[in-house]
Amino acid sequence: MKILRLFSAIWATTLLAACVSTSSGNKPPEADDEEAAIQYYELGARYYRNGSYEFARDRLERALEFDPKMGIAHSTLALTYIALENPRLALEHYEKAVRVEPENVDVRNAYAVYLCQQGDYEEARKQFDRAIADYTNDNAEVMLTNAGVCMVNKPDYDLAEDYFRRALEFKASYSEALIQLSSLYFEKQDCLRARAFVQRYLATNMSTAPVLFLASKIEQCAGDERAATDYVNQLLREHPNSREAQYLMNSR
Repeated sequence: MKILRLFSAIWATTLLAACVSTSSGNKPPEADDEEAAIQYYELGARYYRNGSYEFARDRLERALEFDPKMGIAHSTLALTYIALENPRLALEHYEKAVRVEPENVDVRNAYAVYLCQQGDYEEARKQFDRAIADYTNDNAEVMLTNAGVCMVNKPDYDLAEDYFRRALEFKASYSEALIQLSSLYFEKQDCLRARAFVQRYLATNMSTAPVLFLASKIEQCAGDERAATDYVNQLLREHPNSREAQYLMNSR
């Protein structure tokens, strides 16, 4: 059963929030191209979040008519084309996004995630590394963790471990890096290290069903059946309707 292999969702949230203004109007002003582009972008991003992808596409394309160098609009349009199952145009707009805003680390990270999802691991790594190296990057731990997950999927566990550890150097309490590193050590059957990182995670974060399931498997790996049972019971008590709980009940 696959336990944890998810890209951090923070990059997408950051991306969609990057250009939102305080205006609430529904009709973009035609007199000012920059303001019109932002207004159309806001509408497009809102439609994308609501799952109205055709409307999102139309508004985002309109935004780019006013400002062809708006990287956030290109990236969000790429996400929209992914949802519309048009990978050719998705890639085209990701490439345009990094071309028109090469210093925008959120845009570059989004492109890197997409490349990794397409299996282009080496190019994805290059894009992650460029974003991470930017001294203005305030979310380096997120991008380092994304890069680590990408390398797990490659797979290159040694490089993944390096990325996760570097993420924790930027932010020692970053939960996604902690749990990904624990999962990585578990897959390598390094049970004691896996236990150490899952315990660090649980000390400061909510005990979700996937994490409790992982913790139980780590304790089994370490030979502590009592601790494993405690985690299983906690999972069944706190998350009885979860996929993990159903799996455990069906396997008994």
